[in-house]
Amino acid sequence: MRKAVVIAVLGMLLLASCSETKYVAEDEYLLDRVKVKSDRKSRHLNISELKSYIRQRGNSRWFSAVKLPLRTYSLSGRDTSKWINRALRSIGEPPQLYDSAQTLQSQMNLQMQLQNMGFLRATVDVRNDIKGRKLITNYLLHPGQPYFIRHLRFDIQDSLIARIPDIYDPSYVTLRRGMLFNAANLDNERVRITKMLTNHGYYRFNKDFITYRADSIENTPYVDLTLVLHRFRNNEVTDTLHQQYTIGKIQYRNGNAEDSVIRLRPSVLRANTFLEEDALYSAEGLQSTYNHFGRLGAVRYTNIAFRERPQQPVLDCDISVSTNKPSTISFQPEGTNTAGDLGAAATLTYQNRNIFHGSENLTIELRGAYEAIKGLEGYSNHDFLEYSVESRLTFPRFIAPFLARSFRRRINATSEVSLLYDLQNRPEFHRRVFSVAWRYKWNDQRHHDRYQIDLLDLNYISMPWISETFREQYLDDTSSRNAILRYNYENLFIMKFGVGYTYNNGRIAIKAKAESAGNLLNLASNVFGFHRNEEGQNTFLDIAYAQYVKGDIDFTRNVQLAYNSQLVFHVGLGIAYPYGNSTILPFEKRYFSGGANSVRGWSVRSLGPGKFVGTDGRIDFINQTGDMKLDLNLEYRAHLFWKFGAALFVDAGNIWTLRNYPEQPGGQFRFTEFWRQLAASYGLGLRLNFDYFIVRFDMGMKAVNPAYETHREHFPLLYPKLSRDFAFHFAVGLPF
Repeated sequence: MRKAVVIAVLGMLLLASCSETKYVAEDEYLLDRVKVKSDRKSRHLNISELKSYIRQRGNSRWFSAVKLPLRTYSLSGRDTSKWINRALRSIGEPPQLYDSAQTLQSQMNLQMQLQNMGFLRATVDVRNDIKGRKLITNYLLHPGQPYFIRHLRFDIQDSLIARIPDIYDPSYVTLRRGMLFNAANLDNERVRITKMLTNHGYYRFNKDFITYRADSIENTPYVDLTLVLHRFRNNEVTDTLHQQYTIGKIQYRNGNAEDSVIRLRPSVLRANTFLEEDALYSAEGLQSTYNHFGRLGAVRYTNIAFRERPQQPVLDCDISVSTNKPSTISFQPEGTNTAGDLGAAATLTYQNRNIFHGSENLTIELRGAYEAIKGLEGYSNHDFLEYSVESRLTFPRFIAPFLARSFRRRINATSEVSLLYDLQNRPEFHRRVFSVAWRYKWNDQRHHDRYQIDLLDLNYISMPWISETFREQYLDDTSSRNAILRYNYENLFIMKFGVGYTYNNGRIAIKAKAESAGNLLNLASNVFGFHRNEEGQNTFLDIAYAQYVKGDIDFTRNVQLAYNSQLVFHVGLGIAYPYGNSTILPFEKRYFSGGANSVRGWSVRSLGPGKFVGTDGRIDFINQTGDMKLDLNLEYRAHLFWKFGAALFVDAGNIWTLRNYPEQPGGQFRFTEFWRQLAASYGLGLRLNFDYFIVRFDMGMKAVNPAYETHREHFPLLYPKLSRDFAFHFAVGLPF
């Protein structure tokens, strides 16, 4: 450990000693920084957004402080025939040299953007501060007074369009008195009118036919505005009325050159077409047709072409559909390592994307796994075997009665039925799981919302065999009786209903879901008098069923600090309560804390509940679970260079039980004490962004430990101990 620290310190000193201007010629300057300031504060002026119009920035800095990529590049020698020099240059970043032409262009861009934002008399000055071979470019903004709209008039030069009332309707017009006179607001109104007209048959209309006349009011910050909608003109025709078009004949063609037959049912083609014969042309209908065909798994691409009939305002439509090969087979081997026990697994997947010629997707997965288990005393079989088969059939539409046709066509929906059988043989026990589910997923294509309903989800868990050693040591031993452990090694039936909601607009993300189980079976039990077992639980087919309610919500807020850094806040809360036929939640439904997506100073399933201190490492994975979870996370993310990014994070949270279980002393949630039981950690992360996925390495340290025996253990932040407080996490994807 000491050698590693010494090497790291020497490496940092070597990088720090490298000259940043090593590869800067005598007649050039290193662009050290770019600063943007304004001599006037205004709520309509966002300096961070204006920085995106600067053509040239300085070299990237790690966490906005150290130009490590440039220093890495400077470590290289000038002889590029040596591999070490080429490697350092490819990893590092060459010096960003000052370019006067780029600066002038940036100055013009900033001034133009200020004027587009409503600061009509804005100017921009540039000042360069030179220190040695380094240069700092300062852009000083003089925005002046912003201008606002006073009156809006319409000059519609097309007599037919002038009769359309929606153009002038105040409830639709986006421009208002007192609104900032900027390019974005003006363009929004052009887009509104263009969208309205192109959805009402005006096939050749575009927003270039709309212009503005602006008259400023002397000695005031106000503008009188006139929107002008011009008559139609092009290279062949000038100054005539705009023409409304209707859709003529719609024909479907196969885009695959080797096949003339479209492998989709005619009803499916029509259901995904939002253009109608003898109806007015609609740009929205055209886009919806592209969207709906694009989401069909059987379709590779779609092309829609229009042919205008001679001397008629009619558009014949050709929809060319190219389909994918329906069937694929894939094989995926993998290696496993569970607490030092090595093994192997393999998955064979068959997929048919068009099994009923309606783009229905059938997936069948066969999986097998083997693991050599060592170190178990008193067990005859030291191996773990698992076999599973899972099938999923997904329909690209709602399979449900009583839904309006307009609702079905407006949303993107899927209906899915799934079956799973999983067989596990361990030295301690044998376990069988059988699951059946029917669910719906959909989203409105005009919004950022997504919805899910698990209409039916059945899970049957069977324990056909438990070894005598395991039963005597953990399930039947009166001195160490564990109700939570015992409950999770009994036969169990779960019948649940769930709903989910997701919202994401790129800055704010919300995930919420709720589920309940056992209520329908409990109602049937009260009506028909189901049999009760020895524990006093109602049974269905001689199996006790679980009864609980559970809800989760996650909120994430992303704040962009600069073009290459952001601050992310995350709050996660989950609560589950067993009742009626259950006093304990099924293990799969209980919460755990710690790990790569929670409080990262702890390894997975090693934190909580409350101030509970684990006593038996062999079964603490059961004991360190709870009925309630709270996560609070703050993470600063920055791009470093190439594919590399980094993060600094602070996490807090824990889990608790809602009932008082003897096996988990100190784990029950109490409103007056829970804040004292919040664990906290801090750390550093490294990310590799490969566009399609992100590989993440997070290193966390405990800061406040609620499960302690001594003062030093309570506050690791003040008394850090690497062997006790450090946790390393490897994961794919961001934590939130």
